[in-house]
Amino acid sequence: AATCLGGAIRDPLSGRAYVYQAMRITGAADPLKPVEETMKGKLPQSRLTVTAANGYSSYGNQIGLATGHVHEVYHPGYVAKRMEIGAVLGAAPAANVVRERPEPGDVVILLGGRTGRDGCGGATGSSKSHTVESLETCGAEVQKGNAPEERKLQRLFRNPAATRLIRRCNDFGAGGVSVAIGELADGLLIDLTKVPKKYEGLDGTELAISESQERMAVVTRARDAETFRKLADAENLESTIVAEVTEEKRLVMTLDGHEVVNISRAFLDTNGAKRFADARIEEPDIQTAKPEGSFRERLSALVSDLNVASEKGLVERFDSTIGAGTVLMPYGGARQLSPSQAMACRIPVLNGTTTTCSLMGWGFDPYASERSPFRGAQEAVITSIAKVIAAGGSQKQCWLSLQEFFGHTGTDPKRWGTPMAALLGAWKAQMNLEVAAIGGKDSMSGTFENIDVPPTLVSFAVSTAKADRIISTEFKGPDHEVILLKPDYDENGMPDYRSVNLIFREVEKLNAAGSVLSSRVLERGGTAEAVFKMGLGNRIGMRLDSGLDEDLFFEATAGAFVLELAEGTEIPVNGIRLGRTSESYAFAKGLERIGLEPLQKAWEAKLEPVFPYLKQPEEPTIPSYTYRNEEPLHASYTAAHPHVLIPVFPGTNCEWDTAAAFEKYGAETEIFVIRNRSAEEIEDSVDRFAASIRNSHIIAIPGGFSGGDEPEGSGKFIVSFFRNPKIKAEVHKLLDEREGLMLGICNGFQALIKLGLVPYGHITDTDEHSPTLTFNSIGRHQSMLVRTRFASVKSPWLRYAEAGEITHVAISHGEGRFVCEPELFRHLVQNGQIVSQYVDLEGHPTSDIRFNPNNSYMAVEGITSADGRILGKMGHSERSGDGLYRNIPNLKTQEFLFRGAVDYFR
Repeated sequence: AATCLGGAIRDPLSGRAYVYQAMRITGAADPLKPVEETMKGKLPQSRLTVTAANGYSSYGNQIGLATGHVHEVYHPGYVAKRMEIGAVLGAAPAANVVRERPEPGDVVILLGGRTGRDGCGGATGSSKSHTVESLETCGAEVQKGNAPEERKLQRLFRNPAATRLIRRCNDFGAGGVSVAIGELADGLLIDLTKVPKKYEGLDGTELAISESQERMAVVTRARDAETFRKLADAENLESTIVAEVTEEKRLVMTLDGHEVVNISRAFLDTNGAKRFADARIEEPDIQTAKPEGSFRERLSALVSDLNVASEKGLVERFDSTIGAGTVLMPYGGARQLSPSQAMACRIPVLNGTTTTCSLMGWGFDPYASERSPFRGAQEAVITSIAKVIAAGGSQKQCWLSLQEFFGHTGTDPKRWGTPMAALLGAWKAQMNLEVAAIGGKDSMSGTFENIDVPPTLVSFAVSTAKADRIISTEFKGPDHEVILLKPDYDENGMPDYRSVNLIFREVEKLNAAGSVLSSRVLERGGTAEAVFKMGLGNRIGMRLDSGLDEDLFFEATAGAFVLELAEGTEIPVNGIRLGRTSESYAFAKGLERIGLEPLQKAWEAKLEPVFPYLKQPEEPTIPSYTYRNEEPLHASYTAAHPHVLIPVFPGTNCEWDTAAAFEKYGAETEIFVIRNRSAEEIEDSVDRFAASIRNSHIIAIPGGFSGGDEPEGSGKFIVSFFRNPKIKAEVHKLLDEREGLMLGICNGFQALIKLGLVPYGHITDTDEHSPTLTFNSIGRHQSMLVRTRFASVKSPWLRYAEAGEITHVAISHGEGRFVCEPELFRHLVQNGQIVSQYVDLEGHPTSDIRFNPNNSYMAVEGITSADGRILGKMGHSERSGDGLYRNIPNLKTQEFLFRGAVDYFR
């Protein structure tokens, strides 16, 4: 799961694109099944799904990728083989992309990680069916990921000085050196001896085929190679010339001076022997049994369906806000409970901003595809496009990626007929909707013994829109008209595409007019699921139309929309009135009233045993602290553009966001990469960093995962670096002689508190009596928006805040729980060093895990030094900006912290 994401990031990176958002769609069998019922040769589903989530989220969180949408699909067939798919979005300035044909004399540079035995046969291993022996035989095929190393590659590839030297580039995936370098030119001489190794003892075959991660192969002109390697070195990246482009069109590999491969390019270009298979498509069974029971019983069953129930405990493991571009949070509303159906993110721009954002939606129902792969694939395409349109995108500016997963086909025409039917269905939908698929991925390995995965064709749709036109799913308020727009289907259950296109145009027209307040596309649970989830975020119920057909309410129609309309909007002629939103948290229909509180509890509780997020510690009474000072602090001198020094350690991933936050208010920033591949590089980094401190007014240590954020390892390397006598001396001069400021956010806060800079104001030895930050009490990473109340405005960072003011801030950490001895804590309170506290929706400090994500002592989110000039906090104040988090009402972020620091010197 981890290296799946790493590979997905490197694919666009080979085209010089920076990946800034990811969507993860997975498939599993029932994770609630008792462990003792696990079949032979398999791990328990609960173990698989939790470990895979940890793998993907760990890699994404470390590299600094916003995972904007996460969903797991449940079906018994996925016990055959777990599904781990998704999509990433990347962007590149056109001027940075050079694509040229390599010429004889050009060189190939291998960048990044070193080569090991991990991943030998990985691609073929992942593409074969499993048996009871697979558990013991396939482990060695899995690559070892290294997200901080790949982050360095991303940094290098965003530098136009480097990317414009690249003539052609390949990422290392299936086939290792033999493919990644072998595809770059017609004639190549590869010296395997020069390939950097993790350890000695690798033979030629292992060096040639290893799929070890975090490596790139680039072609440059020979005269540009040294310049390119110096740019890589500045990013703390290893680079080695390992091959040369030759005149003769042959792929030649040598090891220790001996030829181990010599193959004609003409032979390689034949693509091997042609293969043929017969396919026979079976008549589908499209009959579905109608659910029985009363309206209340059907609702209760629906919210507890595995494919409808809350996945918040899964989603919050993934950092959704890094990059300061997230337009839609995964869950919206004041309570962050209404699930989003699409992900939206501003396209990242260095040295500027843009209001253009990307949109992505997906579509797939395993049960519909199981009944009819042909129809299921059509509905997948329709649903993915509908989600993009619902969020504010356009059908005409929409593109698809299709990902397929089927049981092993062998030579059986009936088994080949299943993927054939699905692809024909997807093709029919594309042709009728005039939306093209520009890529995809397939696997025919979803078989374990005699069990197959359900026929799976997942459609991903992508478009663009302006951030201020994005529409979210949560109801916005009471007494608004709610309607259903539903396309027609024929008697065989096939979509009428004229009707589908008409509905799509109608929704786009309403969106463009500003008439839609919230919008949700129908999925498995139909209209009932839609209106239930739309009401969760802001606790809004509905007065259902008394004549509403109950079967229609539970009917799942692909391409149908539930819309909350602005006051005065005329209902379209093809719209079906569902009712009006209500302040009462209930569904009212005639004389029947169904309270939504019990349904919400059932919805949240279903997957709690696997993905907990409601775990509550014992709740003490936590007071609100308030400390006011009369005059804001100001330096005794001025600087028009204060210089901010931002160190980048291995694992740092918030440097660009931090720099942008300061630059917005006129600061001058310096992003300083710490190199640590040798003792000499560390010494050089120490000397240069000390010199930079002398020219700086502010040191800002950004967030990330220093040292990979190993257990109790947060900030260890940062702490060691700052304890160097040269650095320590310059930090104290900055603070004591030049009245400078320091900031540490998340990983930076962890470093400040371990250095003693907070709360003591200078670098000192800490002991067991010092305050610290430790593991979140829930035992995992947490990512969400939280509300914090400023308890003290003593700090110059809080120049534009008010004591008692409540704002929103993004959090993303696994070790953020503040711990402090009571006596020292009382001193910090009296001295105004407690900056902020986590608060609930009523503004009260709390230990409730939904609002205090780490269960910090006395709900503390941030503290300062005694004079307030050093600020440490867990919340990512830099992840602020216009147009972000549009599905969170009454949003107020913390950009003013950076303005306060800059104005301290003005």
